[in-house]
Amino acid sequence: MFVSYRQIIAILFIVLIPFQALSDQESPSQNAEEATLLIIGDSLSAAYGLQQEQGWVSLLQKRWQDDNIPIDIVNAAVSGETTDGGLARLPRLIEQHKPTHIFIELGGNDGLQGHDITKIRNNLDSLVQVAQQSDATVFLQQMQIPSNYGKRYTTMFMESFDIIANKYSIALIPFFLETIALNESMMQNDGIHPNAEAQPKIAELMDSNLRSLIIVE
Repeated sequence: MFVSYRQIIAILFIVLIPFQALSDQESPSQNAEEATLLIIGDSLSAAYGLQQEQGWVSLLQKRWQDDNIPIDIVNAAVSGETTDGGLARLPRLIEQHKPTHIFIELGGNDGLQGHDITKIRNNLDSLVQVAQQSDATVFLQQMQIPSNYGKRYTTMFMESFDIIANKYSIALIPFFLETIALNESMMQNDGIHPNAEAQPKIAELMDSNLRSLIIVE
């Protein structure tokens, strides 16, 4: 049977088009819109006393990379940071990194230094406002301080985070040291900062809290 050149071309066209269509399809991870999560926080997120790769933020980024989750993390946490410092740095960080999501983990040092509750609350309010003005989705970390600061002060301090989260209808992430801080084997000698053993547990907790909040959008 004689097959003309035109017939061969037609056959190849019919056979190859489906394969081309398949090759043009992207994987689910490629189709997913990439997100950038900016973390503005203090020593609890800055891997204080540890190597950066040991910290929960780096471990969380690796977990997402291993799972092909298209979320890049920018860790802008600085040891000793207060809400004043975070508020001063945030606009520049937003301009530089253009995050789609912002996680605010600040206020702990303010509380430990006995700052005025009204000032802390106003700074948290301003941090959320600045973050939302960039069209980023904002998450606020609940913070806690030792009870020896007095019941009235510690209660008002903790309530500040609930008040701000409710005011702006943003997710309030549970304090990631709530149970870890009670376990001396997971804390550094200062009794304030989690050690290397605690970091994977924090990363797991933050993964369960943040991944779904970011990916579902």
